[in-house]
Amino acid sequence: MTSPLEELLPSTQRALLHRIATAQAEGRTPSFVAAVQRDGQIVWTGSRTCVDGHGPDADTQYRIGSITKTFTAVLVLRLRDEGLLDLGDPLEKHLPGTGVGEVTVAQLLSHTGGLSAEAPAPWWERTPGSLRPELADVLGEQVRMHPAGRTHHYSNPGYTLLGRLVEAVRGESWAEVLRREVLEPLGMGRTSAEPEAPHAGGWAVHPWADVMLPEPAVDLGLMAPAGQLWSATGDLCRFAGFLAVGDEKVLSAESVREMRTPVAPAGAGDVVGGYGLGLQIVQGGGRTLVGHSGSLPGFVAGLWVSVEDGVAAVALVNATSGVSAPAVAADLIRIVVEAEPRIPEPWRPLPEAEVDQELLALTGPWFWGTSPYALTLVADRGVELQPLRGNGRGSCFAARPDGTWTGLDGYYLGETLRVVRREDGSVSHLDLGSFVFTREPYEPGDAVPGGVDEGGWRGL
Repeated sequence: MTSPLEELLPSTQRALLHRIATAQAEGRTPSFVAAVQRDGQIVWTGSRTCVDGHGPDADTQYRIGSITKTFTAVLVLRLRDEGLLDLGDPLEKHLPGTGVGEVTVAQLLSHTGGLSAEAPAPWWERTPGSLRPELADVLGEQVRMHPAGRTHHYSNPGYTLLGRLVEAVRGESWAEVLRREVLEPLGMGRTSAEPEAPHAGGWAVHPWADVMLPEPAVDLGLMAPAGQLWSATGDLCRFAGFLAVGDEKVLSAESVREMRTPVAPAGAGDVVGGYGLGLQIVQGGGRTLVGHSGSLPGFVAGLWVSVEDGVAAVALVNATSGVSAPAVAADLIRIVVEAEPRIPEPWRPLPEAEVDQELLALTGPWFWGTSPYALTLVADRGVELQPLRGNGRGSCFAARPDGTWTGLDGYYLGETLRVVRREDGSVSHLDLGSFVFTREPYEPGDAVPGGVDEGGWRGL
């Protein structure tokens, strides 16, 4: 028996350090801190700084900008899971009088509500939230840029509305609800709405000279749910682990998986590939990364997790521009995955309690028309239905107490798979969202929609 790898190889660690050192030097950032997590454990941390003999560590706070949105989305999903709202509810049902009440909660979460990208001038990220004391000051006169539900248009005011929604339902401030319901249960003691020492200062670096200017660190007021938080790489790695597998103290694995499911494609010119419920989704290099990027004057942040590889990375810098922390975080994941690919768990039979003869009798080939599929058993009495050739639609299905299964991914996400039996109790066919799967292709006497030609199969 081999034990799990807890440390990265020296060559991998050097490659990671080289990546952030190059980013800090070429991007001319005052400091750069990063961390990598594998299978729930932090396996590498590194930093570079312009101050000799001093470097930020995994507890040093940086402002994380729009990564805050993912935290806000978690709070909204918690309300949904408690039955206090539905994602299809119009905003007006819970937060009346906004002027955009017909936009749904899900549309706000996925940036498909058609709202404006930014609050009205002055630039909200560099001015105190006291200049925008009411929602009307955040939304401005031109609230809608697109018809709701038609396109993905990133909206910071949309997440201000979600923060106010949380406050309206909970009857407490967004910051207090976040602390009690997410930060404390996940052990994120270095994440806060206001900076807590030790923390980095935000800087602007002159584009044509090696000189710096301090950036203001303002309280964003109503805009806080869109970008207020400060955090550290250690805390953000914990959060990345939560985004991969969930935590029953906060959100179930099923609800976190729902957050990671793409709702809308990226808009033209967007740097990410899609958006779920409060999560950006990037596809490239044969893997899918979920997480979020973030920036505020003086800071750029990136958090990504490859759920399939069990690897997450966080990168934080304290400069307004010059280096893409999200791109570096993605590179850190790539370096680890390519240098040290995940060692699969040993094959083991299913637990005896999860297997019975009726389930075993369902396995093997099934036909949708003339297209062959294979049904296999997986853990927890679940099943997989996958095409045997071509690019047909396959999905994994979770078992329900009533003997049916629910699709977990792909085309059949949320659809019901059930076994249809004859009067004598024998299996007739599988029904998947009205599609019929039979044991033979167009077998006479089977429950094939439209019937089977009495002449049977024939040659030319």
